[in-house]
Amino acid sequence: MQALAKGGRTNVLGFLLRLAARIPFLFIAGRLYGVDALGRFASALVVIELLALVCSMGEKRGLAQRLSDGETGRETHLVFDGLALALVFSLLAATFLWFVPAPMFPNGMNSPLDPLLVVAIPAYALTEVLLAAQAYRYDIKATVNARAIVEPWTISIAAGAFYFWKPDAGLALAYIASIYAGLFAALWPFMRDYGLPMDWRPDPRRIFGITGRALPLATADAIEWGTRRVDIFILGFFAAPAAVGIYYAAQQVASLPQKLKTSFEPILGPVITRNLKTRNYGAIARQVRQVGFWIIAAQAGIALALGIPGEAVMGLLGPNFVGGTGALGLLLLAEVVASAAVVSEAALVYIARVRNLWISIGTIAVQAALTVVVLTFIERSALPNGFMAAGAAGALMVSLALASLVKALLLSKLLGAPVVNWRWALVWATAPAVLVGYGATFLPEWLELLVGIPAILGVYGFVIWHRGFGPDDRVLFSRSSDAETAGDATASS
Repeated sequence: MQALAKGGRTNVLGFLLRLAARIPFLFIAGRLYGVDALGRFASALVVIELLALVCSMGEKRGLAQRLSDGETGRETHLVFDGLALALVFSLLAATFLWFVPAPMFPNGMNSPLDPLLVVAIPAYALTEVLLAAQAYRYDIKATVNARAIVEPWTISIAAGAFYFWKPDAGLALAYIASIYAGLFAALWPFMRDYGLPMDWRPDPRRIFGITGRALPLATADAIEWGTRRVDIFILGFFAAPAAVGIYYAAQQVASLPQKLKTSFEPILGPVITRNLKTRNYGAIARQVRQVGFWIIAAQAGIALALGIPGEAVMGLLGPNFVGGTGALGLLLLAEVVASAAVVSEAALVYIARVRNLWISIGTIAVQAALTVVVLTFIERSALPNGFMAAGAAGALMVSLALASLVKALLLSKLLGAPVVNWRWALVWATAPAVLVGYGATFLPEWLELLVGIPAILGVYGFVIWHRGFGPDDRVLFSRSSDAETAGDATASS
């Protein structure tokens, strides 16, 4: 628990830093580049980031198990095997997209330079492997630096700078710059902690032998990520770029609480794999329940703070984005209901990876089918762009709720213990926060944001702290563990 708490604390700080950096980017993209350009950019990113994630071959979680099972003293060799595999696959994917760029641009390109986005694929995939290696040593600070500071601040600053040089290609160039900046930010601590491997030689049979074991993990990662992006991809075929841009902006705001879920993933994987070696299933169930409550408690508060003044939040990006307020509310709710699925999956990928994979495939299939049905109905009804965005968000919310239910039930059966930690204190904290938020909507928009959001968070946090958090929960806010203490606490659990 000490290890989980320390990793979570570090990444919650990263969440706050990411929040501070993501808003400027959305403001610049919405106000300077416009909703149409943002929509075309979003459609391209779906393909780029999906392929990059697949090319990392599930090492975000699989590397922890390979390092746990591997020979002591050869950790660097195992990491370089993963890096070599990711590099080969990502270069093949980038080459294919360079010659066949059509899948990236269902609504056309902003600039002739947009196909250069493919060069981000190798950097993205390698960064995933490097950060997974650091997480195995409980170095979550590396993930925070790369993903929450360097990448978002680089894209925000570069998007503003490139607008005055290449306004049509500014978003694509800023994204490429941010991904490579993140790669160097991840490489620096890796070289300090692991260094270069001694006597390592790339062996194709050994390296590609990883593929069979990693494929279920890679597919599960891609599907879990794809559930947050397939809606954008489908929306690109049904709606104008403006609708895609509105939805993408709402999704970026809603993804901020999603980062709280992923905040615990880098540290939860190594903790679970260590307990699996000793078959300590009770400890795994306790850890999943604890992290699940931390996540849902934080996500609910943030969803209230961003969703109640949603019209003012979306209005920051420009008047054209206000129509995405309904989509924002549904997306925030989707992240709350998805928390059980994500935490359960953190254990299922090691205990029942094939069954978890089939559940994930079923989830994205249901989401895709439901999205198509809903968008077809909205298109035939000739409703505005905001309804298109809300329809896609609603389909996502339903599919994630189903996935949470099924994955939590499966994990509970396998571990022989409950894994969902629901507490009525969540309701007691939500009720006064909603009242405060509703009152804030009567204020001018700037006051609604400056006063309303902190007030909602303050009231919610006060109640959940006093009515919902026990001694075990408050470990998250304790400064008591250094890396050695964390490792000892994990082993003893």
